[in-house]
Amino acid sequence: MATPFTKVQSWWRKTFSAPKTDEINILYKAWRNRFLWQRLRLWLWLALICLLSFTLRDIYGLFFPFQELKKLPELLQPRSLVINFAMLLNILVCFALHRTQFGRHRPDLLFLGSSWSISLASQLFATLRGFALPDSIGWSLLFLSQAILMPVCWTLHLFSQAAVLIYYFGVNTILGLKTPIPEHPEIYNVTFILYVFWFCTISDIGVCLYDRLQRSEFFARQELESAYQKLKVAEAKYRTIFENAVEGIFQSTLDGRYITANPALARIYGYSLAEEVTANFTDIEHQLYVDPNRRAEFVRLMEKYGRVSEFESQIYRRDGSIVWISEKAYAVRDEQGKLLYYEGLIEDITQRKQTEEELRVFFHAVSHDLRNPVLGTLMVLKNLLNQGVREGESGVGQGDKETKGQGDKETRRITPKSTVNNPMPHAQSSISVPRSILERMIQSSDRQLNLIDSLMEAHVSEVQGIILQRQPVQLLTIVEAAIADLEPLLVQNQATVTNLVTADLPLVNADPTQLWRVFSNLIVNALKHNPPGLLLTINATPENDKLYCTVSDNGVGISQKQSDRLFELYFRGSNIRNSVGLGLGLYLCKQIINAHGGEIGINATSETGATFWFTLPIISNSH
Repeated sequence: MATPFTKVQSWWRKTFSAPKTDEINILYKAWRNRFLWQRLRLWLWLALICLLSFTLRDIYGLFFPFQELKKLPELLQPRSLVINFAMLLNILVCFALHRTQFGRHRPDLLFLGSSWSISLASQLFATLRGFALPDSIGWSLLFLSQAILMPVCWTLHLFSQAAVLIYYFGVNTILGLKTPIPEHPEIYNVTFILYVFWFCTISDIGVCLYDRLQRSEFFARQELESAYQKLKVAEAKYRTIFENAVEGIFQSTLDGRYITANPALARIYGYSLAEEVTANFTDIEHQLYVDPNRRAEFVRLMEKYGRVSEFESQIYRRDGSIVWISEKAYAVRDEQGKLLYYEGLIEDITQRKQTEEELRVFFHAVSHDLRNPVLGTLMVLKNLLNQGVREGESGVGQGDKETKGQGDKETRRITPKSTVNNPMPHAQSSISVPRSILERMIQSSDRQLNLIDSLMEAHVSEVQGIILQRQPVQLLTIVEAAIADLEPLLVQNQATVTNLVTADLPLVNADPTQLWRVFSNLIVNALKHNPPGLLLTINATPENDKLYCTVSDNGVGISQKQSDRLFELYFRGSNIRNSVGLGLGLYLCKQIINAHGGEIGINATSETGATFWFTLPIISNSH
C-alpha cells in the first residue's frame, strides 16, 4: 500500500527525473554544455552592464550624494565602490576565460566561478572588515538572472547558492560577526531566512522544470530527426523503385487527370519525360483510350470493387500509334472513406497481344489445315470399312472380297476412279487392303483427331479459361456415365472398377460435362500407365463444405519426381505404354477443378499404386 512518503517520492522522481537513454543522454549533455557556454556569455555581458550601472551610481554619489544612500551605515558608504570594482575585475577575468578551451569544455566550472566572483567578493570584503553583509538584493539579482538566462542543470544553481549561504551563515556565526545595521545587528532572522530559502527554491524549481522540458524536447527532436532520416532513406528507395520500375506507375484524379507518373509510364505513352504526362493529359477518357467507354468502365469497377486487375485496353500513344495496356489499380480513400484518387500500375502488353494473335492464327491453321484433312480421311476409311459400294465408283467390287485361311481376314480391293493421269498405264488399277489394316488406319486417324482437339482445347483454356455451365449435380450420375462410356476400353485392358460413390451425397454446383471429363481423364490415365488387370476404386466423401473425391488404382505407382509435375502442361509420364498423347489430360483436369473452386492432387508411391484426389464445393443447405 502506498504511503504518503512513497507518493511524495514518486512525485519527486516523476517531476525532477528526466528520462534517460544512454546515447541520447550523452548528446543532450553535449548540447547542454554548448547552451550553457553561449548563455554564459550573455549573462556576463548583463552582469558587466549591471555592475557598471551600480559603479556609476557610486561614482556619482561621491560628488552628489543620493538621499537613499545616506541611510546606509557609514562603514559601507565608502566601501561599495571598491567592492564594485573588484567584482568588475572578476567579470573581466571570466570574459577572458570564456574564450579559452577551458571555458568551452567546462562551462559549468566557469558558471560557478563567475557566480562566486560576484557573490563571495562582497562577503570576503565584509569579513576582512569585521562585519557580516546580508546582501539580499545582490543575491536576488544574481540568482534570478542566472535562473532566467541559464535555465539548465539546476544542481549548478543549487551549488552556487549553497556555497554563498553556507559561507554567510557559517563563517559569520563561527567568527561571531554582526551586521553594520544598528537596528538589526543579528546575521539572520526568520523573515530573512524564509525569503532567501523560497527565492532560491523557486529559482531552482524553475530551472529544473525548464531543463526537463528542454531534455524532453531534445529527445523528441532526436527521435524526429532519426525518423526523418529513415523516411529519407525509405523515400530514396521508393524513388529509386519509382524511377526505375519497368511498369508504369500513376496516380490519377477522379475527373481524369494524372497527378503523378513515372518515367516508365512516359515511355509507354511515347513521352520522354514524366512531367509531360501530367501536363498533357487533362482528360484521360478522350485523350488516352481508343474506346472512350473504357474510362467509364474503369470508374464503374472502381466504385463497385475498389480495385481493378488486368484491365486491358487499347490506347493512343503520343505519335498516334495504338498499343495495348493492362492496368492494375485501386482507389485511395481518406479516414472518412472519401475517394481521393486512383493509384496503380500500367503494363505495355502489346507484344503479348501480338503473340496471342499469332497463336490464334496458328491454332486456326492447325484446326483448318490439319483437323479437316484428318477428319476427311477418317470419314472415307469408315465408309470403306462399313459399306460396300458399287464397283467402278468406289473401286471396291463385290467380287473383290477374298477370304484367306479360315476366313478370319477380309480383304477389300480399292480401285482408283480414273487412270487418265496415271503416268504408269501398265500399273495395277486396284489395291487389296485387309480389313484389319483399315481398322488400324481408322484408330490412328481417331488418335490424330483427338490429339488435335486436345491441343486446341488446351490453348483455349490457357487463354480464355474454362467456361462452366453450372447446375446442381449428383456425383453418382456423373461417375456412372463415365464408367459406362469407358466400358469398351476397360474390357480391352481387363480392368475392374469399384464404384463406392453413393446416391445420398450432397449436391455440387458444377458443370456435368466438365466433371465427366475429369473422371474419364483420370480413369484413362490410370489405364495408360499400368499393365492389364488393373483394379480401380472411385469414391467420394463429404468434408466440411466440400466433397473429397478419389480415383485409386493398384498399379505400378508413380515416383515423387513425376508426381510433382503431373499436372503441368505437356508433361508425359515415362512409363506410358502407348506414348501417343501430348500430356494434356491431367492439365485439363486441373484447369476444370480450379475453375470449380476446388483443388486437385495425387497421393502416390513408386510401389503401391496411386490415388488422384480432388475437391468440389457443396451446395449450401443441401443434403
